[in-house]
Amino acid sequence: MSVNQVSVFLENKPGTLNNLTEVLAAHNINIRALSLAETNEFGIVRMLVNDVFEATTVLKENNFVATLTPVLAYAIADEAGDLNKLLQKFSAANVNIEYMYAFAGKERAYMIFRVNDTKKAESLLQSKGLKSLTQEEISAV
Repeated sequence: MSVNQVSVFLENKPGTLNNLTEVLAAHNINIRALSLAETNEFGIVRMLVNDVFEATTVLKENNFVATLTPVLAYAIADEAGDLNKLLQKFSAANVNIEYMYAFAGKERAYMIFRVNDTKKAESLLQSKGLKSLTQEEISAV
C-alpha cells in the first residue's frame, strides 16, 4: 500500500521553512520524515506526517501550496548492506526510482521511494517478497 507524502512549495528565503513548521506545530502535526530540495528561487519540502488530511488542510488555510503524492515506504534493518538488498529487488523488478529519502526508527530504518508508477512498482516488488508499509504503520513508528 502506498503512503501519502505531503509536498509543499516554498520560496527560497529566510524564515519560510520556519513558517511551515510553525503552522504544523500549532496544529499538533508530527513530521515523521522530511526532505528538502531547493533551487535558487524555491524549495520543495517532502514529508510524511502523522495526519495527512489535517496537515494539507491547515497548510492550504495558511496559504501554502501543498499537494499529496503517493510514495512507497519500506522498513529495513538498520545495518550495513540492507539498503543494497532492497535496491537489488528494485533492480530485479525493473523499477526506476525518481527520488528517495529515509528516516531512522528505534530498531529499523525506513526508506521512502517515489517511482513513476506506484501501483505497478508495488505489485512488482511484492512479487519479489517486499511488503510496503501503510500510512498507519508509518504514523506508528
